[in-house]
Amino acid sequence: MTESWKQTMDLGLVHFMAYPVIKDEGPILESAEAIARDDFFDVLEVRRSEQPGMHAKLRALAEMSGMRLGVGAQPGLLLNKLSLNDPDEAGRAAAVAEVKKSIDASYEMGAALCVCLTGPDPVDEAARKHEVDLLVDSLVEICKYSQDEAEDEPVWLSVEIFDDKIDKRCLLGPCDRCAETATRVREQVPNFGLTYDLSHMPLLGETAAEAFTTLGDYLIHIHVGNCQMDDTEDETYGDMHPRFGYPGSRNDLPELKEFVQSLIYSGYFEREVPTVKPVVTFEVKPYGDETSEMIIAHTKRTWRRMWAEL
Repeated sequence: MTESWKQTMDLGLVHFMAYPVIKDEGPILESAEAIARDDFFDVLEVRRSEQPGMHAKLRALAEMSGMRLGVGAQPGLLLNKLSLNDPDEAGRAAAVAEVKKSIDASYEMGAALCVCLTGPDPVDEAARKHEVDLLVDSLVEICKYSQDEAEDEPVWLSVEIFDDKIDKRCLLGPCDRCAETATRVREQVPNFGLTYDLSHMPLLGETAAEAFTTLGDYLIHIHVGNCQMDDTEDETYGDMHPRFGYPGSRNDLPELKEFVQSLIYSGYFEREVPTVKPVVTFEVKPYGDETSEMIIAHTKRTWRRMWAEL
């Protein structure tokens, strides 16, 4: 069938999830080349690397293949247990510094968007209010840093919305809290938005329609994937991104279809975003005997079947 989605969006893949290299090791360039050879994907989301010359190599690969790159700051924050809303000033400063390194990496790789996440939700309402204030300060500081580093258009910072009760238990979080926080940040800096993930929607107990209505124009980036939240003994329990239709999981073709329909009706694909086109990125991970290559093929087939039904 005609891949008509290419007229309105770019499909991407989270590299460090499909090829689990969250610790900045393994065959990063080789696996990125495998994705670059596949013209189904137009965007590759990578983590920053401390391997000498890796950013330049990834940028050259993207330019040679016609792909675009995005940068995910989540691995560095999660691995080092850093929080942008940490009430400890030294801890919050370390988190801000980590995201600034990913902003630097974004410029080095020619990426327009850098995605991060918040720290944990303190649950207590008074503490939560204080940590939202700290988070706003952190995000504004990072966005201003990005503006200062820009020679032309600044790299945009986007906060990915995670669950607040089951796995990551992040401050952002429920959509109303996300929208309120984004409003406060945007009042001070323009290069900020939010990333919403189909994988996290069941964990949050939300629907796509209510989420997109609440988030409105703050929504600048989309992830799609799956989650499993029934069997706590299964290795995929929580925010672990198994393939679509994984046994006991929440998202398969019907849920993906409803999600994309809601994106269409919300106007996401007509919205002005910092990327060349609105981006929808797959976040899937192999488990057990599954291989990255088979999971990627499964993801592409699921998308094509879904699009055919649309």
